Amino acid sequence: MKSSLKLWFLASILASCTTQNNESEMSDSNKNEGYVYNGISYDVVENELKEAYFGEQHLHTAASMDAFIAGTRLTPDDAYRFAQGEEVLVNGKPHTINRPLDWAAVTDHGEFLGETYTLMNPGTPGYDSDAAKAMRDAPDLKTALTVYKKYVLDALAGGNAHPDFWQGYEAVKSQWQNNIEATEKNYKPGKFTTIHAYEWSSAPNTANLHRNVFFRDTNLPDMPFSSNEGPSPQELWDWMIAQEKNGVKVFANPHNPNESKGMLFPEVAMNNKPIDKTYAETRQHFERNLEMMQTKGNSEVVPNFWPNDEFADFENAVSLQEYNGRVFEKHNFIRYGLTRGVKYKEELGVNPFKYGFVGGTDSHNGVMSNVEEFNYVGHHGMADETALDRSRNEQDGEMYNRDMNPGGLTGVWATSNTREAIWDGMHNRESFATSGPRIKVRFFAGNGFQSSYNSYEEMVKDGYAKGVPMGQNYEGNEAPEFLVWAIKDPIAPNLDRIQIIKGWVENGEMKDTIFNVAASEDRLKSDGTVTPIDAPVNMKTGEFNKEKGAPELMAVWKDPVFDPNQNAYYYVRVIQLPTARYSLWDEIRNPDVHYPEDTKRVIQERAWASPIWIEPGN
Repeated sequence: MKSSLKLWFLASILASCTTQNNESEMSDSNKNEGYVYNGISYDVVENELKEAYFGEQHLHTAASMDAFIAGTRLTPDDAYRFAQGEEVLVNGKPHTINRPLDWAAVTDHGEFLGETYTLMNPGTPGYDSDAAKAMRDAPDLKTALTVYKKYVLDALAGGNAHPDFWQGYEAVKSQWQNNIEATEKNYKPGKFTTIHAYEWSSAPNTANLHRNVFFRDTNLPDMPFSSNEGPSPQELWDWMIAQEKNGVKVFANPHNPNESKGMLFPEVAMNNKPIDKTYAETRQHFERNLEMMQTKGNSEVVPNFWPNDEFADFENAVSLQEYNGRVFEKHNFIRYGLTRGVKYKEELGVNPFKYGFVGGTDSHNGVMSNVEEFNYVGHHGMADETALDRSRNEQDGEMYNRDMNPGGLTGVWATSNTREAIWDGMHNRESFATSGPRIKVRFFAGNGFQSSYNSYEEMVKDGYAKGVPMGQNYEGNEAPEFLVWAIKDPIAPNLDRIQIIKGWVENGEMKDTIFNVAASEDRLKSDGTVTPIDAPVNMKTGEFNKEKGAPELMAVWKDPVFDPNQNAYYYVRVIQLPTARYSLWDEIRNPDVHYPEDTKRVIQERAWASPIWIEPGN
């Protein structure tokens, strides 16, 4: 970093190493050859400075009934094999992920888990019922949607949580056990990590309050707690409290704030009681991260409420507003929620919305983190399996398919690629989200950082020695320095800039602002603005610009208006140079397919590092 040559060399070395080959970055002394799991010894690389492991924390298989009805037949085992690079059949066609993942979690819906056990297992009671046959044999999307309405939606509307072929909680336990077995079968410590998980899917008045629930080890409940058993988050937390008393280590990540109708960051709890300190403490304890982005949109911000954010117009999924009364309001978005949490900290002494960031797909095809735009084959079975379907169909009752996207990734800074280390990294909020690329980002707050470093390792050691990482509180006595670093995805274009977003409360008013802290090619001006960069995508070939931007960016920054008595948060956003969106790839590969004119064909992918909080008096 002391010379352009050294910067280029370091960036090239790091960019050429995937997280599948971390051993090349470590000395032999960091290899733990005695890591034992289920009586088997594994070679596991341990790195006290931590490595970024990329994975999927939100994925549905045929064990989720909505996915099954839409035509998905991939099992949890199939999904884990796909994540490791094996070929599977997606909508009847062979498909592989472009780059294997480091870790993954299947999060099938807890609701209707028993029904899918019946649907997928010949000879089980109810397998040959009219409803089950109709679900298995739907020949097209229209028929499948009719079946779904008749046997699922109408049953729910009538107060019956299950269709008539449901065989009770023993069936739920059986399918949960199948998911557990697939998760255990595919766990390969040091190479590929699987995490036991499921989704709790409450939707009061069609507001999305869903949470993905993650377990640290094999001390697991007999079956998941679903919204059929308790539709409010408080009931889920009560169940989690009971699990903790049995030694179960568990946390949850909410997702899709953009569909929450303002209920994810509420002023009043679902039991119509005010948000109080007990609510705030319980929520902060059990809910650790927010899903920044998935196939149904980016939930950070929208231009409607953040008109001064030049990068707010990104995968906003605006057609969500056409369905179920899910009209956008400021209360739906993550930046609002983070700032409201800071205000609750002032009011209650506890921040109930103290969230790190994760990304996911919410794919209902069983294809783990199939997030690259050029490799996208849809996420919802028959609804979006072809380019033509994606260009003209709607996701029934949800949004236009063309407003969907391939989804996001989660990066976790962890000491090893093992279940406990990945779980701990997410639990500690030392995680970051990307919109798909494997951008790496680190973020520290402390004092005494250098303006440049001889090596990446020296920088990270300094970050931990003199500060705290993303996801934590800065508790120093003087204004913090923020050390931020990012490196490009090895197969993607260079980086445009790094920004730090600050949120705070001033005289009772919630505020936020954006600081540009680093930019490629010396484009950051003294007034904090950045000269625009012209790096167009070739609209005929989909190729991106390979010359402009920077492979790596790093900065040490101080808030020019820091107030030590002010509750605040800071998070990082890294902006990549433009690339072709999947809609452009669909048109290039299918000349007869034409997306509507208002469909974006070029995007600027990005990454978000979890916040660091300032909480005076703690």
